[in-house]
Amino acid sequence: MKSVRIENVTKKFGNVLGVSELNLEVKPGEFFTFLGPSGCGKTTTLRMIAGFYYPTTGKVYFDGQDVTTLQPNKRNIGMVFQNYALFPHMTVDENIAFGLQVRKLPKSDIRQKVDRIRGLVHLGQYGSRKINELSGGQQQRVALARALVIEPDILLLDEPLSNLDAKLREETRVEIKRIQTELGVTTIYVTHDQTEAMSMSDRIMVMESGLVKQVGTPQEIYHKPNNRFVATFIGETNMLEMKVSSIEGDVVTVESENGLILRGLVNGAAKEVQLAADSTIHVSIRPEAFEAGPGDNTVKGTIEFVEFTGLSVNYIVHVNGTSLKAMIINGGSAIKAVRDEIELHIPPRNLYFLAE
Repeated sequence: MKSVRIENVTKKFGNVLGVSELNLEVKPGEFFTFLGPSGCGKTTTLRMIAGFYYPTTGKVYFDGQDVTTLQPNKRNIGMVFQNYALFPHMTVDENIAFGLQVRKLPKSDIRQKVDRIRGLVHLGQYGSRKINELSGGQQQRVALARALVIEPDILLLDEPLSNLDAKLREETRVEIKRIQTELGVTTIYVTHDQTEAMSMSDRIMVMESGLVKQVGTPQEIYHKPNNRFVATFIGETNMLEMKVSSIEGDVVTVESENGLILRGLVNGAAKEVQLAADSTIHVSIRPEAFEAGPGDNTVKGTIEFVEFTGLSVNYIVHVNGTSLKAMIINGGSAIKAVRDEIELHIPPRNLYFLAE
C-alpha cells in the first residue's frame, strides 16, 4: 500500500486549462474517488498519477518518492479503463496473465497468481473462455483481475462501470469494493456517478472546471457541502436565497423575499460562511429533510406533483411562491393528491447555510 500526494499540480493542453493548482493526498489503503461532470479534470488527474500525462507544473509523489516524470511501466500501478482494453483473441487466463508475462515471471508463478485472482473476481470456471464469449460484467472483472494480478501498489479505475446496465453496475460496484477491502490496495476511482462515489468511497474529491470544490467523506460531502455546486451536484436539494433576520444564541432566523421564514442552527453552516444580521445567504434543504405534520419550521402549501416509489412519497409543494421538493418515507398512510393542501415541517438541524 502506498500513499499518493499531488503537490501544486496544473495541467494545460495548449491554452486550455485541464487542472488548476491541485493539492491532494490519498492515504495508503484508501478508496478515494474523483467525482464531477464531464470535462472537470478528474480523468486528467488520474492520467497524471498513472504517468500517461505529465503535469505542466507541480509534482506527483508515491510514498514521498517523486514520480512526476516516471514512465507508467515503472510505477507499479494497475489500471482499469472505461472500455476494458482486453485482447479479444486471448482467453480469460491469457488476458489476466499478460502483465506477469511482460515481467517475465516463471510459468509456475504465473499459473498460481492467475488462478488465485480469477477466483477472487468470481471467474473460477472461465479461464479458457474467449473474451467475446463473456458478458459485459464478466469482461469488467477480467479487466480488474488483470490490473490486480501484478500486485500493484496503486489501483486506478477510470469510469469502469459506465458500459454496464443499472443492475449490473450495482452488483459490480459491490464486488469492486469487496475485493479492494480484502486486498487493502490503495485505490483511486474516477466517476461522474454520485451513487458509485457515495457507496464505495472512503473519501471523495468533487471537481468542477479543473478546480477542487471539496474533499471529504461521503457523509461530509452530502450533509455539509462547502458551496452550492457541491450541494446541487450531490443528490437533490432545495436551494433558497434568503436574508438573515436575526441570530439568537445558536438559532439563526432567515427570511425569503416572498415571506418564507425558517429557523436553523449556527453549526449548520459551511466553515467560511459569516452569519450576520441582514446578510444574504443560500439555504440548502434536502428533500428528505422534511417531516410530515406540524413542528419547527412548519410549511403549508399546495401539492403540484406526486410520485410514489414504494420506499417513499415524493412531493413538489408550492409554498409562498416557491416550489419545494419533499420526500416522505412511506409509512402506509394515505397519499395526498395533486392540488391537495399539505402541512410539513423542517427540523432546524436539517437546514444548511452556504455562502457561494
